[in-house]
Amino acid sequence: MSVLVNKDSKIVVQGFTGKEGSFHAQQMIEYGTNVVAGVTPGKGGEKHLDKPVFNTVADARKATGCNVSIIFVPPSFAADAIMEAADAGVELIVCITEGIPVQDMVKAKSYLSDKGTRLVGPNCPGVITPGEAKVGIMPGLFSRKAKLVLYQNQEHLLMKQPTR
Repeated sequence: MSVLVNKDSKIVVQGFTGKEGSFHAQQMIEYGTNVVAGVTPGKGGEKHLDKPVFNTVADARKATGCNVSIIFVPPSFAADAIMEAADAGVELIVCITEGIPVQDMVKAKSYLSDKGTRLVGPNCPGVITPGEAKVGIMPGLFSRKAKLVLYQNQEHLLMKQPTR
């Protein structure tokens, strides 16, 4: 059972051609996640990891029908990336970026209030539906389909590990 993402989710990666975006997009693709495109302004028309690159999320949405965005952009651009994805009609935005200025996030969160877009993050490891889709930076090898999965609460956000 999936809650936020599943095998039919179409993922666009904002910050696709950067170091972090490239690394984690490759991991998501290897997991089996349906990454359909990436966005890096100024690199539209290129291919990266055998996926098309677009200049804007709106262009990516028109061409691919993407409904989930994951954000790997620097903190000073993250709030704008969130608002861009919402303007394009993306239903779920997962923002991995940490260190976003509080005033920027207050503005972005307020902006989302009437857009019908759900935001996970910022500063989060992402979301996963075991065996279907991994949208984030958590290791996929710990997550497999099961009837019940318990997550241990540990001190560090990225150290939560599922157990059966």
